[in-house]
Amino acid sequence: MIHTVTDFFPSRTVSLYMARSFLINTFAFLFGLVLILQTLDLLSESGRILAFPGNGDAQVWKYVGLRAPQIIATFLPFSVLLGTIVTFTTMNQNSEIIALKASGLSAHQVLAPLMIAGIGVAILSFSFNDRIVSRSSATLAAWKKVDYGPLPIDRGDRSNVWVREGSHLIHAMQIKGRGDAAELAGITVFEREGAVLKSLVRAKTGRREGDGWRVTGAERFDVASGTLTPLGSVVLARGVRPDQFTLSNVDAESLSFGALREAIDDLKAAGRPTKALEGSLWHKLSGPLSSVLMPLLAAVAAFGIARSGKLFVRAVMGMGLGFLYFVADNFALAMGNLGAYPPFLAAWAPFLLFAMIGEAVLLKSEE
Repeated sequence: MIHTVTDFFPSRTVSLYMARSFLINTFAFLFGLVLILQTLDLLSESGRILAFPGNGDAQVWKYVGLRAPQIIATFLPFSVLLGTIVTFTTMNQNSEIIALKASGLSAHQVLAPLMIAGIGVAILSFSFNDRIVSRSSATLAAWKKVDYGPLPIDRGDRSNVWVREGSHLIHAMQIKGRGDAAELAGITVFEREGAVLKSLVRAKTGRREGDGWRVTGAERFDVASGTLTPLGSVVLARGVRPDQFTLSNVDAESLSFGALREAIDDLKAAGRPTKALEGSLWHKLSGPLSSVLMPLLAAVAAFGIARSGKLFVRAVMGMGLGFLYFVADNFALAMGNLGAYPPFLAAWAPFLLFAMIGEAVLLKSEE
């Protein structure tokens, strides 16, 4: 007898019914969580937004539009967990799980429609994070830096970058380009001896030349004498590499998967540490896939209830397993950022560990 993949699932009607219930419950919880948390967040930030002269309702709604995607990305896995538990609990109360088991379906077959729906949510989550959340995070971070004032035109350039050269500090208002083609604008060099400031060198523009930077329109202000000396075109900051300007502040949350991978490659080529960013890169994949894991962890709320009569206890157990996963996931990421865990392990160890725990609980429930 030939078996097809569809034999692993309940009937088409039952599968669609379970998947629809799961998705409705998930996005209902997500809507409620986002509404409550966005309101609380807005209460704490609205004063800062309106403190900037000229800001009003439009800026408040702009903040909501930028902050809401971050909240959605953070709490979508929680919503999947709660939506799964409510779906299973409702089906148990209506004896639907018993009917499915009595028809000869295994626990894995009962879970299959929710796992497939979870894959769909994971794909949606990854696309949403990659296309929308990364951009809104970058814009919101830039807006906060100017205290919710007018945003400068974003041409993909970097701004307000600080670099250390020995005891000297170098500040560039704007950086364009990458590598040896990088161009600096609005340059200030704080020349120090130890912690004592000796002079300031200001220049309009700078380009890479040899192992330093050829700046134009330069002038030096001597702190001790108070004199200002024109320098014209000189070479400064010898030994400072272009990547120290262009890769000085890589924010994983503000970059898409492809952009983050490119930044990691550039940092590696420059000999810079990338372990923490590699962990964040892997987590951009493992994070959305938690939507597939949640039905497995919440399955304890689906089976064995008819005879034990402990529906609430089992629902709490499923919720506890899910929240424990999120704690372990954040802990592993923190350990990865500290260098205690390899990047791949930091991102994937909690997922694989709780997949095995969920499978063990599911097999135990079937017994």
